[in-house]
Amino acid sequence: PKSAESTMDLEKKISVARGEQPADLVIRGGQLINVFSGEFYQTDIAIMEDRVVGLGSYDAREVFDAAGCYVAPGFIDAHIHLESSCLTVPEFARAVVPLGTTTVVADPHEIANVLGLDGITYMLESSKGLPLNVLFMLPSCVPATELETSGARLDARNLAPLLRHPRVLGLAEVMNYAGVLTRSPRVLAKIKMAHDHMIDGHAPGLTGHDLCAYIGVGIRSDHECTTLQEAREKLRLGMHVLIREGSVAKNMMALLPAVTPLTARRFGIVSDDRHPTDLLAEGHLNGLLKKAVELGLPPLTAIQMVTINAATFLSLPELGAVAPGYRADIVVLEELREFRARAVFKDGRLVAKNGRLLTDHPAAPHRPRSSFKIGWERFKGFNIPAGGQDVALARVIDVVPDQLVTRQAVLPLMVQNGKAVADPVRSLAKLAVVERHKGTGNVGLGFVRGLGLREGAIASSVAHDSHNVVIAGMNDTDMLAALKAVERLGGGFVAVKEGTVLAAVPLPIAGLLSDLPLEDVAKQMDEALAAARALGSLLPNPFMTLSFLALPVVPALKLTDRGLVDVELGTFVPLFLS
Repeated sequence: PKSAESTMDLEKKISVARGEQPADLVIRGGQLINVFSGEFYQTDIAIMEDRVVGLGSYDAREVFDAAGCYVAPGFIDAHIHLESSCLTVPEFARAVVPLGTTTVVADPHEIANVLGLDGITYMLESSKGLPLNVLFMLPSCVPATELETSGARLDARNLAPLLRHPRVLGLAEVMNYAGVLTRSPRVLAKIKMAHDHMIDGHAPGLTGHDLCAYIGVGIRSDHECTTLQEAREKLRLGMHVLIREGSVAKNMMALLPAVTPLTARRFGIVSDDRHPTDLLAEGHLNGLLKKAVELGLPPLTAIQMVTINAATFLSLPELGAVAPGYRADIVVLEELREFRARAVFKDGRLVAKNGRLLTDHPAAPHRPRSSFKIGWERFKGFNIPAGGQDVALARVIDVVPDQLVTRQAVLPLMVQNGKAVADPVRSLAKLAVVERHKGTGNVGLGFVRGLGLREGAIASSVAHDSHNVVIAGMNDTDMLAALKAVERLGGGFVAVKEGTVLAAVPLPIAGLLSDLPLEDVAKQMDEALAAARALGSLLPNPFMTLSFLALPVVPALKLTDRGLVDVELGTFVPLFLS
């Protein structure tokens, strides 16, 4: 929202803009990237307090020399789950602001599915006073479906008061598209609640009349396109298409051909999920801009997609450009290939230089309550009886590299002593999802192909979106050891072999976040990934892949604590085929 200004403030800004008084700061000598006119040209940028007041020749009390550099608006990530970084919000800000990111729009549905309103409050409180605009969309899917057990349930009446918060923009990704199409009262109540706010979409593969119905209730964006055809259909129907290039789902190469001079204004680039190792090695939006340009997108178009395009569709009229009246969120770039930031200004203050944050950031608020309650007295283990069959024909989750979607395979399982077991030769691991919020003892069991494990087990308390404990392993003993290790840590990622924990990443805040600096978390993650590779996995990040195998709103076959889910049918299906 716009800040209130007195007549005196306005008079002073007019005076400075007319050159009658010196500006507080001038960024001098750089090539301005004008996102309105599509031009690069040399001009000075005059700033008073937190606003740009003029372009041209100005005197100022302070001058920043940007000669030889490009001056761009601060980058805006229009859709991210901050929890995927495994960092507290202040630590995330320390990581991304020096890279040029000055605004993020976060959907806190990960922590909300664990802690409910307490989780959203924690994120709002921990994002105050940072050199980063942290804006929020209210999670629409707590839980995402009725096919899993989450730690909380938030309905329209719980969420409505938060719409008055100055940093809440609207309703986050409506993942339960089936609930929209079947007119679920619970889903429609949330949409109605947010009717005069921004409503984000999440509709992988939806097409035709169903897509028309989904968009027609007021849903205006989608970041789930995986094919050119899907992106073009959603574009034609009026959606803002957000091209996702995250740590797991990578859609940029497939979708960039849809971005043309005539369509570019309706596209954005978002990260959705950014894991700590990728954040440290590849950066944030700066890394996505680099990749987009490598794939042939003009640098100016790429920058528009993470600045003015995002600000326009999110109705943030003070952000996204370097022009009079806009907030002075500015990044000074050394070049337009690597997108290295020499300096970052936030609200007219120099907050980062040469890759380092210059400001102290407040500590995150106190750690929220514990989120682990595994019902050991009801826990029945990981045995999967094969019903007396020598060969058990079963539905198997088939991993699709670099995507959240999976395929459904029908394969014969190996049977030993009457029980279906993992098969390292065919990359078939046993998969389990153990409920960790209410002590129900629920355990969903199945099989997954494509993780590459040959021995041991890996486990994670990050398991979208209800975040129960998801475990993949080659034997029940190691799977049980992995579950107990995650519980001891209060959440995290673990790799286990012969009952011994090889590596771990503790995530004690809601089982999702670390309280350590990025560099330490990334080091722990590198060790966990090395351990997973030693167990046989060849995936770039098997823990992230594992975490999405429990997401029953993305096709085709997923596993929750309550059983195997055919996402396209929206129902449970038996593991074995008769």
